[in-house]
Amino acid sequence: MSRRVLWVGVALMAVFATGCSANSKDSGGSAVAENAAPQQRSAQTPGAQKPQDNSGQQNQSAQSVQQQERQLVRTATVDLRSDDVLRSISEIKTKAQQAGGFAGQENSTKSYGTVTVRVPSNELDGVVKGLEQFGEVTRSEVRSEDVTDQLVDVEARIATQKASVERLRVLFERAGTTAEIAQIEGELTKRQSELESLQRRSETLKGKVALATLTVQVSTTPIAAPVPEKTGFLGAFAAGWDALVHVLRLVLVGVGGLLPFALVFGVPTVALIYWLRRRKRVTRPAEAKA
Repeated sequence: MSRRVLWVGVALMAVFATGCSANSKDSGGSAVAENAAPQQRSAQTPGAQKPQDNSGQQNQSAQSVQQQERQLVRTATVDLRSDDVLRSISEIKTKAQQAGGFAGQENSTKSYGTVTVRVPSNELDGVVKGLEQFGEVTRSEVRSEDVTDQLVDVEARIATQKASVERLRVLFERAGTTAEIAQIEGELTKRQSELESLQRRSETLKGKVALATLTVQVSTTPIAAPVPEKTGFLGAFAAGWDALVHVLRLVLVGVGGLLPFALVFGVPTVALIYWLRRRKRVTRPAEAKA
C-alpha cells in the first residue's frame, strides 16, 4: 500500500512539472515550426527570387494584425456645467442606455452631481462628444490602458491549468486506495480553485475591454480643474513646508487638549508642593531652637 501511495505522489509531481513546462514547450515548438515553415516553402517554390520583400510584407501584415487585436481598457472623465443638474444626469444615463450601456453609481443634488456609466468601448468617443448638448463641457479626459499582455498570459495559464486538471481527473479515476483518493482529491480541488480564479480574472479583463467607464461630474458652476503636482526643488520645499505646518498644528491641538487637565490637576498639585515645602522650612527652625 505504501508503494502505491509513493507512486501516486510521483505521478502528481509529474503532472505538476508537465503543467509548468507546457507553455514553454508549446511556445518553443510553435516558434520553431513558424521559423521552419517559411524556409521550406521558399525552398520548394521555384519562382521565389525575392524572399526579403515577401518577409517584409509578412512582417507588416503581422504588425497590422497585432495593432488591430490590441486589448484596451478605456476610461473617460468629463466635467459639465449645467443649470439643471438633475435633468442633465438623467439625460446622460439615457444617452448611455441608447449607446448599449448602462448607468452605475450616482450621487446628485440640485447644485452638484456625479454619475458613472458603462458604454461599449467603440461608442465612448461618440458618447463623450454628445455630452455637449447637456451642458458646457469644461474638462474632458480619455485614457487607455493596454491589457493585451495580461489577457494573453491569463489565457495561457487557463489552458495549462485545464490540462493539469484533466490529468488529475484521470489519476483520480485510476486510484485504488483511500489514501490515493484523498491525496489526488486534495490536489484536484486546489487546481480547480486556481482555474476558476483565472477564469474570473479573464472575464473581468474582457468585461473592462468591452465596456468603457465614463464618469461625469455635473455642477451649476464650473468645476475647478485639478492643480498639477509641483516637481523639483520647489515642489519638495512646498511639501516640506506643508508637513511642518501640519506638525505644528497637531502640536497646538495637543497642547489645547491637555490644557484643561493641566488647569484642573496641575494647579492644585503645584499649590500642594509649595505648601509642603513651606511647612518644612517653618518646622526646621523650630526644631533647631528646641
